[in-house]
Amino acid sequence: MGFPKEEKSKRVLRGVKTLFFLITMLISLLLFSAPVLLVIADTLLPSALLSASLSPHPLSLATISSHLRNYDFRYSLIDIPLISIVRSAVIICVYSLCDGPRLSRGPYLGITTLCSVLSLVYVSLKASYMVGVSSSFGRGAYVRAVEAGLFVCSLAMAVAHVVVAYRISCRERRKLLVYKIDIEAVSLSLSLSLSLSLSYR
Repeated sequence: MGFPKEEKSKRVLRGVKTLFFLITMLISLLLFSAPVLLVIADTLLPSALLSASLSPHPLSLATISSHLRNYDFRYSLIDIPLISIVRSAVIICVYSLCDGPRLSRGPYLGITTLCSVLSLVYVSLKASYMVGVSSSFGRGAYVRAVEAGLFVCSLAMAVAHVVVAYRISCRERRKLLVYKIDIEAVSLSLSLSLSLSLSYR
């Protein structure tokens, strides 16, 4: 009578182990591909929010060219998605060109931090200015909320780029440290075996 209960408990335990393994693999995959996923989000989200702020006019090439021709720092929002796209393009290019040592303490973290800080300063200045403009022009609550979401999204993505770059830098430094320890251990064992063989002779 006790066998079915034991088999059931074993199946439940096996299912829990499988689920834990799948969750661990998914988290590892997300951490490994975090720069690419973040670049995709940084490219798409600000553009989607800009399109929502322009509703009912859809975001198209004609709309973008019109906004670029009539660009004004005081009123236009077209530069926020463009900054996100340029920032993402620079970061992903540097990330794809860097190897382990350069990811640990090289141009990836530095250039990511520089691009993020510059975009943070620009977006913060523009946001502080456009808060007063929106209130003075009496824009609707929906438009103001979408504009605020656009600024918050751009600022959050800039911070997220730095956090991801720092975590990747720490991970690569740990890998290099482990590799260095392994090399030193191998060289030490080789020297000991060589000295022992010479002493036996």
